[in-house]
Amino acid sequence: MCGIAGISGHIDKGALVSAGAALSHRGPDDSGYFVDGREQVGLIHTRLSIVDPSPAGHQPMCFPKNDTVIVFNGEIYNFRIIKKELERKGYSFVSSSDTAVILALYHDLDGDVKTMFRRLNGIFALAIWDAKKECLILSRDGLGVKPLYYSVGNGSFAFASEIKALLPLVSDLGGIDAHAIERYLTFLWCPGEGTPVNGVRKLGPGEAMWVREGVIVERMTWYKLPHFRSLPPLKENSGITVDTANYLRRAVHKQMVADVPVGAFLSGGLDSSSIVAFAREVDPNVRCFTIEVEGNQDNGIVDDLPFAKKVARYLSVPLEIVKVDASTMVDNLEAMVYQLDEPLADPACLNVFYISHLARKQGIKVLLSGSGGDDLFSGYRRHGAVRLERFWGLIPQSLLGLMQDTAYKFRSGNQFVRRLQKLTSSLVLDGNDRLISHFRWSARADLQALFAPEFCALLSGEDAAAPMLEMLQNLPSDMAPIDRQLMLEQRFFLCDHNLNYTDKMSMAAGVEVRVPFLDPDLVDFACRIPPHYKHSVLEGKWVLKKAMEPFLPRDVIYRPKSGFGAPLRRWMRHELRPCIAYYLSDSKIRERGIFEAGSVAKLIADNDAGRVDAAYTLLSLLCIEIWCRLFIDRYTGTKLNVGK
Repeated sequence: MCGIAGISGHIDKGALVSAGAALSHRGPDDSGYFVDGREQVGLIHTRLSIVDPSPAGHQPMCFPKNDTVIVFNGEIYNFRIIKKELERKGYSFVSSSDTAVILALYHDLDGDVKTMFRRLNGIFALAIWDAKKECLILSRDGLGVKPLYYSVGNGSFAFASEIKALLPLVSDLGGIDAHAIERYLTFLWCPGEGTPVNGVRKLGPGEAMWVREGVIVERMTWYKLPHFRSLPPLKENSGITVDTANYLRRAVHKQMVADVPVGAFLSGGLDSSSIVAFAREVDPNVRCFTIEVEGNQDNGIVDDLPFAKKVARYLSVPLEIVKVDASTMVDNLEAMVYQLDEPLADPACLNVFYISHLARKQGIKVLLSGSGGDDLFSGYRRHGAVRLERFWGLIPQSLLGLMQDTAYKFRSGNQFVRRLQKLTSSLVLDGNDRLISHFRWSARADLQALFAPEFCALLSGEDAAAPMLEMLQNLPSDMAPIDRQLMLEQRFFLCDHNLNYTDKMSMAAGVEVRVPFLDPDLVDFACRIPPHYKHSVLEGKWVLKKAMEPFLPRDVIYRPKSGFGAPLRRWMRHELRPCIAYYLSDSKIRERGIFEAGSVAKLIADNDAGRVDAAYTLLSLLCIEIWCRLFIDRYTGTKLNVGK
């Protein structure tokens, strides 16, 4: 994994160097930059050496005649297969890296990038400068595992792995994007291409873009999620569970390839435990890492640690535990927002950093993650409600409304009440709106009261869920609700939230995270599995659980759903109180101009009194204000304090 950045148009070599410095955490092993002879394009690369750590793997990498140059961030797992095919055609390679294979493949296909990208099994964000065509080509892997941001204006086009590296290359951020801010508050993350500022956008997963002289001249989507490709469904039979295990096994084995040690996250949940079960077939002593948050958990939160220890004992693999407490995590809130580039309101982001930091200290540069299992096989609680769609339609709307009114008469301090309120609020909606509601943390009417009148005026009538609604409207009308929901997970929640923060926080520690569940062959296979195999009426992830019964303890497979979380609701009333008082004070809220000070103060008071459950909304407000200070008011680097 690496960091990449570049510019087309006016080239400032000093700005390129500054962009590289902002990405140094992503590539602590090496760095380099390239400016073409006519100064039409400049590229920067910082390197984390995983495959071919020799100088031959240095980037930017040029094809022998120097007419094609690449900067590449990611890993291609089938590059050795492609390399052998190219060698049979007469190509020779100085470097044993996957980057060199991509360059040769581009040349062999005469710039047919659609075919090229579809040949690559891996995770990537890259830029290729084709001097003959005088064109800069950018792309991102099909599921969006690796991030890529860009900015265009004033005759220049700039791109980077992270927003912070764009800042030296961009003269004008374009002001706050009001619609994006609304989305961050609505969902705690921002679905679609938006970022907090108008002048910066995300290249979508599976997209490619052509740039000439600072202008975007063409863009296309070369990858579509399986349901858009009308793959034939699998016939129901007992072999599906065996095939599920075998597809996952092959994906894990494929992604164990590296010239450095490979470790794994191990939460003790089904997904990470499944990854480790197959990883140990390649490396019986694969080192695993988990986290222990010291202090009391919120009510109803299942402690992961005993399950992680049990899996480690069962599989006979070493387990390292990083211990953190509330004060350490609270102290790192500002640094978390800086590293994320976006105001994602999820304290679990820090857990990824702490584990990655410990792994790197112990010589591990690559970690396998269970991310994607829930999004392929229906592992979230909301999928239980979606699976019962046909039953909700039998209940009269008047009764659903009564259920909602009754649920909201109770205080939301209890976890069961919170979930009941969320469920009943979604049931009064119809069709696509109901599916999307499972992602919402705040209703638009509630947010309208939080926004300052001047900020509200910047918002049009567009729904915060517009990108998700657009995708759902393009799906076949007869698609099962659970498959429609999984499409939302894969395109938006996975890409714009989970993968986003996993990449940023692991790379902050100089560690590459790989995601075997998102192997393209496994993704296609999972799409074809009948919906009731993924989620039976009462059991989520049914087929994956059945598939893993020969490999893991039953009480690990069938344990309650949990995750790498933190006792945020308690923190908001205790450890985070000074932070709230500072960042969300009346004076600072009025000075920023995004929120209405009186409404924010009331929300804080209501949350303290237990009248509402606003912990995550308040965290989102905090993160937005911190982001504005770091990226709008001033540009400054902050280092994560790893404490223990």
